[in-house]
Amino acid sequence: MTRTYRTLGLLLSTLCLASLTGCDEDTPAPPDAGQDAGTDSGSDSGPSEDPDAGPDAGGDAGPYVWDGTYVPLEETGDIDDQGLLAACKYDPRNVPATICDELDRADLFDLSQCDLTTLGALPQAGIYQAELRGERALTDGGTRIIPSGVGFHLKDDGGTSTLYDNPLLKLDMEGDRFVLQGQQARTQTVMNLTGCETKAPNILTGCFAYCSRGRFSFGGTFEAHRVAHQDAEPESSGGLELLSERPVPTGHAVDVHVAKGHAYVVSITFREQQGGLAVFDVSNPRSPVQTAAISLPGDNFWNSVWAKGDALYVASSASGFIVYDISQPAEPLFVRSVATGGAGGAHTVLVEGNFLYAMDPVSGTFIYELTNPFDPVLRAVIPGGPHDAFVYEGRLYLSDSFDGYAIHDLSNLEDIRELGRFTRPDGYSHHNAVGTFGGKTIAFEGGEFNASHVRALDVSDPANIAKIGTYKLRRVTSMHNLILRGNLLYIAWYHEGLRVVDVSNPTQMREVAHHHVFREADPRRADSVFEGLFGVRLPGDGYVYTAESSRGLMIFNEL
Repeated sequence: MTRTYRTLGLLLSTLCLASLTGCDEDTPAPPDAGQDAGTDSGSDSGPSEDPDAGPDAGGDAGPYVWDGTYVPLEETGDIDDQGLLAACKYDPRNVPATICDELDRADLFDLSQCDLTTLGALPQAGIYQAELRGERALTDGGTRIIPSGVGFHLKDDGGTSTLYDNPLLKLDMEGDRFVLQGQQARTQTVMNLTGCETKAPNILTGCFAYCSRGRFSFGGTFEAHRVAHQDAEPESSGGLELLSERPVPTGHAVDVHVAKGHAYVVSITFREQQGGLAVFDVSNPRSPVQTAAISLPGDNFWNSVWAKGDALYVASSASGFIVYDISQPAEPLFVRSVATGGAGGAHTVLVEGNFLYAMDPVSGTFIYELTNPFDPVLRAVIPGGPHDAFVYEGRLYLSDSFDGYAIHDLSNLEDIRELGRFTRPDGYSHHNAVGTFGGKTIAFEGGEFNASHVRALDVSDPANIAKIGTYKLRRVTSMHNLILRGNLLYIAWYHEGLRVVDVSNPTQMREVAHHHVFREADPRRADSVFEGLFGVRLPGDGYVYTAESSRGLMIFNEL
């Protein structure tokens, strides 16, 4: 008997915030890698002006119009188990709990079926993301399958190689060997990766063992990809051109909002550099000019940003959200902080019409009226652990983290009712956008963590949500935010860069353009799966504004 579970983030806890849900061995909190308020609506890029977004909106999408028919798809979770990922073998019943003191011992794995002679071909430098297929023995004789992931950074220039963004305990890449061992002291975890075969250029397979708090937890097989190298793809396609980029002086850039001819880029704290807000004059998008940089002492882990009129709202993990006056757009002025209920503050913000939605991962979704944009008035709270939200035709589409994807009726803020919820066996509901296609209300729901991808959902009847399509990339990478513009879905996909997908037929989504942005040599690169392109916005001026963790503000042409 085999059971499959998704222990999300178990091995990806570099950015895991204990203030959200705690990070124990079996139920870790999701790493809060930033941003995410971002399916634009209103003037930024919300629902199509046409009643049906399905017909061709230009570009090379063609004249196809979806007729609204589909065959519902089974939901099996983010990672469909494909069996062993390497030819090496591991028996969870033959590993003593005390093995953690000698994780590199030669008999830990059976490597007899491996092609060890290929290991010397693996590059000795690069940033890798690995899919892990863990196996743990159960008392009833069965095996528990634990899918997860981990990243490591190999350096051959005298720098420090890392796992969990911490220095390695051991690295042996001599001859026909690959043995990597690292730890994360904060969570008391140790991992060993032993190579079996260089499956293809920049792809390594092998076996792993994982210890928590000094005791062996589980092990299994892995497949690791050097994420910056995709030999089958050019740097860009479909006419998507990088027009300009500017670094930010504050932390890791994670979100961007454009208003009054200025781009407001927020950042999270990264290593020694505090997060904050950087402002750029983008009256000429090909040559942005930085006008301000703000970081408040003790309050600078800023995940998300939105504007209404002269007010700018910044989601803060410390203080809920912060209101700035941007009547002089180049130099925001602090107005006030607005506290939400949770110790972790607001993770994302969304403005739609006369309301602001602040998503607090601990306490729920806080809805404020903005009759006076500088003085938000709390009108309602929806309990839960939300990550992000989208508003469409009087309904709130809530990406409710590990609790799935929920739809709420907003017609009466005194009595907000949940109309339906889409859940899956594993995964993390992270971000979404909604439009009308083929006469139906279609939601494009995105996850996070390795193997996350886009689902097209028919949400016309919220009580009976049907999955009708998927769009996937590599299993070792994670998507992040998405924006719907007409029949095109713009996706910030961390290591995979900016992806543009034609969704005029939601049952057969197809990529029409891309641009890679992740480069190993950029400064302050971490080995986390949450690295690369975070935020994407289309304010309607013909340009695409994005936030990239290391490279900062990056501006592209809109297709």
